[in-house]
Amino acid sequence: MTSVSVERLHKIFGPQPAELVRRIERGADPDEIKAAGGTAAVVDASFEVAEGETFVVMGLSGSGKSTLIRMLNGLLTPTAGRVLVDGEDVTAMSSKALRAMRQEKMSMVFQHFALFPHRTVLDNAGYGLRIRGAGEDELVEKATEALNLVGLEGWGDRYPQQLSGGMRQRVGLARALAAQTDVLLMDEAFSALDPLIKREMQDQLLDLNAQLGKTIIFITHDLNEAMRLGDRIAMMRAGRIVQIGTAQEILREPADSYVAEFVHDVDRSRVLTAAALADPQVTAPADAEPVAAGTPLRELFLRLGARPDPVPVVDGQRLLGAVTPAAIFEALSREPDGAEEVSDA
Repeated sequence: MTSVSVERLHKIFGPQPAELVRRIERGADPDEIKAAGGTAAVVDASFEVAEGETFVVMGLSGSGKSTLIRMLNGLLTPTAGRVLVDGEDVTAMSSKALRAMRQEKMSMVFQHFALFPHRTVLDNAGYGLRIRGAGEDELVEKATEALNLVGLEGWGDRYPQQLSGGMRQRVGLARALAAQTDVLLMDEAFSALDPLIKREMQDQLLDLNAQLGKTIIFITHDLNEAMRLGDRIAMMRAGRIVQIGTAQEILREPADSYVAEFVHDVDRSRVLTAAALADPQVTAPADAEPVAAGTPLRELFLRLGARPDPVPVVDGQRLLGAVTPAAIFEALSREPDGAEEVSDA
């Protein structure tokens, strides 16, 4: 079952936005839209996010990713297109229905914490429950449970100014978890954190979602973060989604020169895994010890050493094929696959 579906979504700022969408559909480029007084923030975005998937939207500043996420929960109204959450059309909802949807189905974690300084950590974590009308006992129980999940056990009676930046972001995450919605929207949620704390929060998010199975749509400008967290990644440029795929698919087969340049300096040995190179046509020796599909190539290369024989790759009990040392060496040493040049138009 698809949790979130986005169909041909546009957001145009400026006069006569609907007419500008029609001009874009007829082939108008960004310069023409700008000359007409408009800004094409999101252009013809379509994708589906499956239940339990972590879907990362990646792009530089100004690419349209934050505008996109704000249309998913109705904070911004699309110029054209639809957003469906479990089959319900968000873009057709009344203000009352939107508020109910945000309270019951789709929570958001913001970049700059968005905590109330005059409320305790517990009150902040339970705020979504409070506006939903939950009783005090339920609020305390669920907010405390959420704070414990994010490593803030015993901090409920403190105030935000008494917490570090990383701890405040954990409160924001706890508030989303306490609301017990199925979908989490995370807009640059870790970008304001120091690198070490940022990695800790990434680890915590991965651990939490392994337990809870939430559907997460995560916005970032950090490619390493996108590749670490995302089951799939949507690459945005100038309002358009230019490629959707797993980290390995994007790294091995970038859609165009923009994406290829983006991924050029990525440490391929940490992103590519044995599964990416497993060839069902290659046979490994019968006594060869299999490796897990998710084994990073760096680790696999070190384990193989100078052995020339192929190694079987398994996903649980399923044999995917075998990988050769030569294939690993080639994957780690070659440039990304060729891609079409793209213009700035």
